[in-house]
Amino acid sequence: MHLSRQASAAITAIEPHHKARELGRQGEADRGQRDDRPTTSEVEELRRLRRENAELKRANEILKAASASFVSELDPSRRRS
Repeated sequence: MHLSRQASAAITAIEPHHKARELGRQGEADRGQRDDRPTTSEVEELRRLRRENAELKRANEILKAASASFVSELDPSRRRS
């Protein structure tokens, strides 16, 4: 999607005000003056936990695959090809 120069200029002119307003709201949340958004530390913790959760899911999939492989090797009722 390509914006016209006028539209692009209008968005660019709005962005600094929007960012300043967002930073102000975030500061209020960090100081406990707002409860409608998470604090910066809560956002950072949520990101960390999501990364950790994804890593644990990957490790769990690897362990499941390894476990299935070991079971198939140890099961005497299965034929080996």
